[in-house]
Amino acid sequence: MQGAPSSSPTDPSPPRSGTVGVLREYLGPLKWQVAALAVLLLSSTGLNLLLPQLLRQFVDSAKLGAGADAGLLVRLAGAYIALGVGVQVLTAGATYVGARVGWTATNRLRADLMRHLLSLDMREHKERTPGEMIERIDGDVTALSNFFSQFAVRVFGAALLLVGALVMFLLEDWRVGLGVSLFAAVTLWVLNRTRRAGVEPTRLERESSAGLFGYVEERLAGLDDVRSLGAGEHHLRGFLRVQREFFHRSTWSWRRRSVVWQVSMGLFAAGYVAVLGVAVGLYAAGAITLGTAFLLYQYMSMVEEPIDQLTQQLQDLQKAAASVVRVGELLTLRSGLREGTRDLPPGPLDLRFEDVTFSYTPEDPSARPVLSGVSFHLPAGQTLGLLGRTGSGKTTLTRLISRLYDPTDGHVRLGGMDTRDVRLASLRSRVAVVTQDVQLFQASVRDNLSFFDPGVPDERVEAALREVGLGVWLDRLPEGVRTPLPTGSLSAGQAQLLAFARVLLRDPAVIILDEPSSRLDPATEAQLTEAMTRLLAGRTAVVIAHRLETVARADRILVLGGGRVLEDGPRADLARDARSHYAALLRAGQEGAGVEREGEGVLA
Repeated sequence: MQGAPSSSPTDPSPPRSGTVGVLREYLGPLKWQVAALAVLLLSSTGLNLLLPQLLRQFVDSAKLGAGADAGLLVRLAGAYIALGVGVQVLTAGATYVGARVGWTATNRLRADLMRHLLSLDMREHKERTPGEMIERIDGDVTALSNFFSQFAVRVFGAALLLVGALVMFLLEDWRVGLGVSLFAAVTLWVLNRTRRAGVEPTRLERESSAGLFGYVEERLAGLDDVRSLGAGEHHLRGFLRVQREFFHRSTWSWRRRSVVWQVSMGLFAAGYVAVLGVAVGLYAAGAITLGTAFLLYQYMSMVEEPIDQLTQQLQDLQKAAASVVRVGELLTLRSGLREGTRDLPPGPLDLRFEDVTFSYTPEDPSARPVLSGVSFHLPAGQTLGLLGRTGSGKTTLTRLISRLYDPTDGHVRLGGMDTRDVRLASLRSRVAVVTQDVQLFQASVRDNLSFFDPGVPDERVEAALREVGLGVWLDRLPEGVRTPLPTGSLSAGQAQLLAFARVLLRDPAVIILDEPSSRLDPATEAQLTEAMTRLLAGRTAVVIAHRLETVARADRILVLGGGRVLEDGPRADLARDARSHYAALLRAGQEGAGVEREGEGVLA
């Protein structure tokens, strides 16, 4: 990460368990909008329940034939149309407010998830692919957003309509009302029992979806290697295997969820037959009018409609329940890095390692530590050149400074303070890291340098670019620092200089450079060295180097081997000591340069 934002994410408290708990957690702050939604739904339901009453009066009046009051029929028809339009307007308003409430709630949940993921330590991120994380944040939360945005309108509104229809049944005929109420209760109980069978298949469907996203993300990240090694066919077969698993789990999950709909259709077929039979029987016996028979049928449809809505929502509830479980699992993860309580002191900071041992698998006693008993002191404002073979622990050492990990044993101190006692926000605002792989975004130059912080003025961004030697390049940009910067449009040297400019914007006290000039030509390396000199002036710095030229101006040299300190001291003293590891490396480098010059002469 190059010049990461100075703020450390705050780990949110996980929401209450279960769907109801999540609803309460994220819909609670929107209580006034929820109240407005309730008013719209109550009004819509009340008007909806009046429509069958108007229909009954119209049918009974029209049945009189020539004796019917034409004016009354016109008024009833007009009132019916007006109420119907009113129901549609109120329902549309409730749908809009419900969608606004639902998306606001789930956007908060998505932000909380993202903030929580950023707060986790590197161990958790290494165990999950970025594709899986994307599926958790986007896929699972989208399933919840679909549920949230329609829950109030469909479930709450349907429940109101169902209760209102049952009350109207009871007012018309208590025996019919009791029978329909019993039918509704049994139907809801059966559907609720049936719904549970779909939760686990839906969870497995989401898991396979995450696996598919992870597989695609990993192959796209390694596309150059896949193509150059001719492994495209092999990875395509792997993709088809993962896709096949996702397809089978999706169809299985859909079949389990569709049981709810099939049971609902069967129950309501029986319910309609029963109500129509009762209505026809009562009308034939002269106990009710024809309009009342129509009214009973209409209220039965008002019982079916909300239960049908509930049935559809139960399928979304199955998806939401599975997503809640997966989101809950993610939110229960806790970083292995405890949050400190103190801030680093102002001004330059010295760096001290005190008998530091570190292992990536501390729970495994047989695993060999990456660092063992490392101790050294780097005074404030000096530069340390970190040398060693590949696998000697150089990168791991720098990760302990920026506190991506904590030491297994020993202490890492900045400004005399143990890094474990320092707030992460304070530490990462004072420590900047520049790696070989500079991450650029498809955004403007200023957004790439400020990490999308609108509070950073353009003048500061321009000054940072000119400070690292990119002034000529900046002057050629058509829109200055607001020019879009497509990914891949810069050379490796320009990308490294942009990373330096990011660091200058933050003005940290400690800078870590991971072999910044390893892939550059001599001319670009000279420009980068000049910029690096300006960047490190007055700051404490650790520079990982594979080429000795990179640390030619370092104040101190630390040589690692097998996770242990082989040598530590002032660079000039080690260079004069013929027995030192650093002097041996210098001699080897000079001999290699001589052989190279000899070869050039032969070729000439």
